[in-house]
Parts: sequence; structure tokens; C-alpha cells
Amino acid sequence: MPTPRFLTLDDVAETLNVSWSQAYALVRRKELIAIQIGGRGQWRVEVDELERFIQQKYAEARAGAAPAEPAADGPAQPAEPEGAEVTPSTGARRRR
Repeated sequence: MPTPRFLTLDDVAETLNVSWSQAYALVRRKELIAIQIGGRGQWRVEVDELERFIQQKYAEARAGAAPAEPAADGPAQPAEPEGAEVTPSTGARRRR
């Protein structure tokens, strides 16, 4: 039997290990593209679309996990809040 082209939201929820309502929320927010089929408007997600969604989420996770690169002329120093000064002996900040 050939691999099905479309998945139900139950299938999507099982694949992503989330609840049906969480899968439906992804569709409603248009994060996961789906179509409605039939008179009762059953949602269907194409297998390739689910794979694209998963790969997109991995790309977002990689981009968010990348460390910030230091400036070309040395490591960046955190900005001091207005009215604060650093105590030389401990490096602690205190309000003036």
C-alpha cells in the first residue's frame, strides 16, 4: 500500500507528540498549513508540509541557540544602568 499523502490532525498530534488541540492551534495560527476536506471540514495536513514544519522548527531552534558573537574589537561590556557605579574591589553594582 502506498504511503498516504495526507494526515489527519490526530496523525499530526501523534507524530509531534502533542494533543489534538495543540495540533489544531498550529493550524489555526497558520504555523502548520492544512486544508479542509469534505462537508464537515475535516482538516488534512500533507506529509511534506508536516516535514517542512518540523525542519523549520529545528532551524529556529538552531538560530536561537547560537551564541552571540563578540564585537570585532573585543568582548562587549554590559551597559551600566543610569545612576549605577561599579565597586572596584568586588565588581558589584550599587546605586548612587
